[in-house]
Amino acid sequence: MNSWNRRKFIKTSALTGAAIGLATSPLAVFAQGREINYGGSAWLGHYPVYYAKENGDFSKADLNVGWEFFGTSSGRMSALMSGDIDVAGTGVVSAIALMAQGVNRFYVIGVPDNFGRVEGLFAVEGIESFEGLKGKTIGTTFASSAHTLVLDLMDQHGFTERDINVINIPAPEIPAAIQSKQIDAAATWTPYFNTVSNLPGVKLIADDTDFSLFKDYGVTPGPDVLVVSKRFADRNPEMVKDFAKVYFAATESLGKDPDAAVSVLSGLTQMSEEEQLQTIKDADWYSFEQQQEMIGADTLFVEGLQKLADMLVEYGQIDKSPQVKDWINSDFIR
Repeated sequence: MNSWNRRKFIKTSALTGAAIGLATSPLAVFAQGREINYGGSAWLGHYPVYYAKENGDFSKADLNVGWEFFGTSSGRMSALMSGDIDVAGTGVVSAIALMAQGVNRFYVIGVPDNFGRVEGLFAVEGIESFEGLKGKTIGTTFASSAHTLVLDLMDQHGFTERDINVINIPAPEIPAAIQSKQIDAAATWTPYFNTVSNLPGVKLIADDTDFSLFKDYGVTPGPDVLVVSKRFADRNPEMVKDFAKVYFAATESLGKDPDAAVSVLSGLTQMSEEEQLQTIKDADWYSFEQQQEMIGADTLFVEGLQKLADMLVEYGQIDKSPQVKDWINSDFIR
């Protein structure tokens, strides 16, 4: 796909999503005093909310947290912009796409994890390295972090679109595509990452730790971030602070005691308990205290996000690079 089409794709997907209706009965209005609607999916970046919700941790903090399922980050961000949800986890690429359009209706308030070892590029038997992909076809989901990883790896190895054919495949269809050898390689994330890794003859040749910004900034191609509606946060700052405390208590628990979360999270992901445990362990989970070092206008991590935004312009995925720090708000993690 040429750069114009990639740009059109990400600009369109950034604002595409289903609207979810909210209850308007007197009882519902009364409950909204401590009610937060969250947009999630089976992706590991949503584990903290699902785990805390199922464990009753939000209830203990007098928070009624609703869960709405969205298949894409762009769908969640669209719902956040329309006010159908209040808080969401998202890949930062979708957030940056909205920033680039000047949409200032949300804050980035936290970073739950580093999933660098559960997103990557696999190749079929006979291809041992990225260099072996010259003249081959890679399948990935356009406007995703996996797509950015592929473009960065191509850049690192001096390859262009004339050297490698990169095609768009919805994430759920990637395992079947590489298994049937419709493609020579596939870049994807968990849980599809786990499915592909278990296929015979398939080899992992790169993951997010090979991304050019990871070594210096700790930034993967599309880090998970916690975002909140600006309107909701400005009206309910204490509620958002309470949510963040429970949320990051859950991330810390996932890091310290992953076994305790397996049975709960398997209900979300439908993974086997063995796969689920390994997925939790393969991610690094950031605590509330670590947010102080990561979320702030002048932190190294935010500097890395800015460089990621610049990279997305270079790759033709957005038109201009926003000042990412203008959307960062650390008030809710203090």
